Amino acid sequence: MSRSICVLVLAGLAACASAPEPASPQRPSLATETPEQMVASIRASAGDGEGELAVQPLRDPMVEDLREEAQRLEAQRRHADAGAALDRAIEIVPDDPALLQERAEVALLEGDPAIAGALAERAHSLGAQVGPLCRRHWATIEKVRLLAADAAGAADAKARIEACKLAPPPRY
Repeated sequence: MSRSICVLVLAGLAACASAPEPASPQRPSLATETPEQMVASIRASAGDGEGELAVQPLRDPMVEDLREEAQRLEAQRRHADAGAALDRAIEIVPDDPALLQERAEVALLEGDPAIAGALAERAHSLGAQVGPLCRRHWATIEKVRLLAADAAGAADAKARIEACKLAPPPRY
């Protein structure tokens, strides 16, 4: 009898020791848009670039083909395939801010805000830091911070979008 009590006590202690810890509560997202709406909003934030300085790099034809393929795949809602096409383009031109930004937007569509934020920040650091592409970087960062429930960080990113506007130098 004492042996069975000992076994029960040990079994009870073992059960207590192996009980999983309760999951830490996550902060709810502050985002109210779907990923598709977020990306549409990010792209709209670029504006038309009319009347401002915008830097346009020369493009490798192979990279252009991959970008077009990614756009086609995204339109078909094949986000993972679009991401893979952009990843191949980034292997060819790893420091292209526009490619990195496009990949960040697809990462949002794939439901990976951490990757989206990292790519947008890298794109911004490599880019001209002015113009339509700059606004897309900061708009992406704003969305990522909203998803992370970082209201102050999102507000800061939103404020930086306007700082990307720079008029071209006057011509005499």
